[in-house]
Amino acid sequence: MLVKWIRCTVTDRRGFERGQRKWAGLPGEPGFRGQGGGWSRGRQGVAHVFTFWESRSFYDSFMARSHDRLAASQNGTYTDARVTLFDHRFDVKTGFEPRFTDADVVRVAHTRVREGRVDHFALMQEKVWNPAMAGSPGMVRGLFGEAPGREFLVLSMWHAAAEHGKYRQERVERLSLRAQIQADVEALTGDVVDLEPSWTV
Repeated sequence: MLVKWIRCTVTDRRGFERGQRKWAGLPGEPGFRGQGGGWSRGRQGVAHVFTFWESRSFYDSFMARSHDRLAASQNGTYTDARVTLFDHRFDVKTGFEPRFTDADVVRVAHTRVREGRVDHFALMQEKVWNPAMAGSPGMVRGLFGEAPGREFLVLSMWHAAAEHGKYRQERVERLSLRAQIQADVEALTGDVVDLEPSWTV
């Protein structure tokens, strides 16, 4: 599965949201699996959208045919758009599905890993972070994805921001030490996204 992550700064909120509803046409596209997104809790006016495709070839075909027509209605409503594509490597918890209807919040962690540390980083994600997240009350599902250039995405869905906050307070420092995160990670950014139900496709 291919994961597309889009971040942008919205300059015309009403126009952007109106345009976002045009993506309701996506389910007719071959290989499309789901889309959802919302507003950053920490950064005013920043929107995140996550789109899932069965494979890179289905995605490339969509980009060549229908993308520009669907995207046209949002032209001029945002700036600083950044798009990254990740290959799904494994699930956080079990049976990841690109569904957004049973979660209120998405936590996204974007990591660039040091040279020579990718295998260790992926192993720690599987053996240390995944079990801790999967066992946390309120964590619905998640995935671990990889992009070229030693870039990784951990996407986790939560019932509520308070539940994610509790997990962070109680466990992150201890888990970071156990996973030797300082030795593995070159750069780490993240955000908590309040999902907008009307953006779910």
